[in-house]
Amino acid sequence: MRPAGKPGDDEEPLPSMSEQIAEQLGGVRGLIESSVPVLAFVLLNVLLGESVAGLEKRTALLWAIIGSVGSALAIGAVRLARRQPVRHAINGLFGIALGAWLAWRSGDAKDFYLPGILLTFGQAAVLLVSVAVRKPLIGYAWGIMANKGKQDWFDNGRLFRTFQWLTVLWAVSLSTRAGIQAVLYAMDKANALGIVRILVSWPIYAATFAFTIWAIHRVTSAQRRDTAVA
Repeated sequence: MRPAGKPGDDEEPLPSMSEQIAEQLGGVRGLIESSVPVLAFVLLNVLLGESVAGLEKRTALLWAIIGSVGSALAIGAVRLARRQPVRHAINGLFGIALGAWLAWRSGDAKDFYLPGILLTFGQAAVLLVSVAVRKPLIGYAWGIMANKGKQDWFDNGRLFRTFQWLTVLWAVSLSTRAGIQAVLYAMDKANALGIVRILVSWPIYAATFAFTIWAIHRVTSAQRRDTAVA
């Protein structure tokens, strides 16, 4: 049996670790674009609030929402005008719009971040369920991203076990990100929530993704060496 992920004579080599990370994160530009609406919300809510510009709380919140949604729309419009992929922009706009609606309805800036917190906890739960039913989602993701759509890793015991514990790792990573934000949400620290989402969440995501690619590469490389020796 040939180890999963071993390229044949007519197959292209797997993407490098950096290429896969860049693709999933949308590159540096993708990171910036996803952070701009949140940054706009935080800055406008603080600078226009009672402690700085002196605007009434709900007025400052309104301008923060306008700035956040407006920046998300502008990013999507620029991408569309340049005929660039808009999938990430549309997904981001939906989350921003939902958070903005919740914040306006409640009058509390912290609710802007609630959809993202709940979605992240939901993703962690789905990952754990996939491990429990022995269908680790990280394995499926690897098959699509780096194994030309083939899901033959089920027959590779070592790779299957690797995907199991890596899926648990991702669940822990997501829960950590969401958990920190949930604590701040409970403490009514709306501005701190935005800062954490920008400065903490993405580094945790990038580190988890990099470690995942390294762990998979370590297993597949060792199996290729064992096959070559045999």
